[in-house]
Amino acid sequence: MSLAHLIGKTGKPYRVEIEKRHIRQFAEAIGDTNPLYRDEEFAKTTIHGGIIAPPTFPIAMSEESDEELDLGLDYSRMLHGEQRFIYTRPIRPGDVLTCQLKVTDVYERNGKNGTMEFIVMDTEMTDEAGQHVVTSRTNIIYRPISANA
Repeated sequence: MSLAHLIGKTGKPYRVEIEKRHIRQFAEAIGDTNPLYRDEEFAKTTIHGGIIAPPTFPIAMSEESDEELDLGLDYSRMLHGEQRFIYTRPIRPGDVLTCQLKVTDVYERNGKNGTMEFIVMDTEMTDEAGQHVVTSRTNIIYRPISANA
């Protein structure tokens, strides 16, 4: 079964207001002690000129959406395969980002249990001026139904 019909399916946009507290709490949760994420005085002396969010911070922002994108698939057959973050600029405290999830690609690969489908989902995040900040790219592996099932 081809999942190509999913390409272009888009979720509702949602907004996230970024606070220093969120950045600090995320850095603590992942065990990152870099002062760039919590110490304003230190961060001012860097090329960034102030506090920025850790590179993986957008993963926490996806939880801000009230709605999931219904793909009409059996979620028990999905595996998280890969995560990438494509930045134009760092996320900063005070940013108000508009986020929108979209299925951007579907492709197949053969595995030992048969053909697996890969679903590429991008969450594009833009600032209040509509400028791109970051895209969070998730690659989902859709496992085939096992012949032994």
